[in-house]
Amino acid sequence: MTSPAPSRPFHVSVVCTGNICRSPIGEQMLRAALVEAGLDQAVRVSSAGTGNWHVGHPADRQAQAALRRAGFPVEHRAHQITEDELRTIDLALAADRGHEKVLRRMTSDPDKIRLLRSFDPEATTDDVPDPYQGPDSEFDEVVAMTAAAIPGVLREIRRRLG
Repeated sequence: MTSPAPSRPFHVSVVCTGNICRSPIGEQMLRAALVEAGLDQAVRVSSAGTGNWHVGHPADRQAQAALRRAGFPVEHRAHQITEDELRTIDLALAADRGHEKVLRRMTSDPDKIRLLRSFDPEATTDDVPDPYQGPDSEFDEVVAMTAAAIPGVLREIRRRLG
């Protein structure tokens, strides 16, 4: 089981395809939940993409709008995850099975890779659908799916922190 080195915070990263829609939504929402839970000093949150299409770009305009509608900040610059970065991550939350497969190929520690939806006991699918270039309602659904998973993510973080 992965646990953080004592000299650094536990590192959680939310991962999607281009790091402009699902993962920045997850990052901002999880960061806010950690503050509310009093865990923000013990846990570092980031996000990344499996691809490099949007490196350096802000979050998608519709993702920003969905975050604002839900009351979350939108500060973000996209980047692609690397094997070196994945070594520093204690828990990688994949938006879908495709991302999970990519991440599992990048690490020898399968315990650090989980599907975000696996933390939602009510989830009927494994994947958070990609809302890219879809209607605003699809971005709002990503926010709702992420919100439903966060309590389980917090329980897992607490468990791993001991």
